[in-house]
Amino acid sequence: MLEKLLSLDTRLFVFLNGLGSETYDGLWLFITKQSNWIPLFLLLLYVIYKKLGAKQTLYLLLFVAALVTITDQTTNLFKNGFQRLRPCNNPEINSFIRIVQVRNSFSFFSGHAANSMAVATFLYFNFKDKIKFFGFLFLWPLIFAYSRIYLGLHYPLDILSGYLFGLTFGFLIFKAYKIAQQKYFPQK
Repeated sequence: MLEKLLSLDTRLFVFLNGLGSETYDGLWLFITKQSNWIPLFLLLLYVIYKKLGAKQTLYLLLFVAALVTITDQTTNLFKNGFQRLRPCNNPEINSFIRIVQVRNSFSFFSGHAANSMAVATFLYFNFKDKIKFFGFLFLWPLIFAYSRIYLGLHYPLDILSGYLFGLTFGFLIFKAYKIAQQKYFPQK
């Protein structure tokens, strides 16, 4: 069963990765770099500040920092525990896939997918009733994580597992934040 799932995962990766072309490589290299998302992060910070004020924004950012730290470190534990080769390093397929970028770390599960989905989930549950169309924030983890398949760095199962982990931890940290917020910032 696991072998069949991994085989399907590899075939889906080969298909999705093969959709790329040299024409768009630069775009996807730009998309996958975290620092290129800083304008989005600054816009979110501004919107959050306008909704919450300085003190509560700093408090929320403390939870975001804790969330990213937990998600990132857990991702590293999984990667080192499972030790799944990245597609670009897999000798069974790396001779015929598109490899745009190479990393030597392991593949399962995607930190890009987990971190971006965790933050998007946490922010979404905090602001879905306060900011119209805030659900569009989920385009960020979708595009960001797909770049990893395009570049030859992650299998679809790595991405989906990262999404699931990020969604779960984003929601759990949201719940913890709400409990702490009621304690330290009670509604008047």
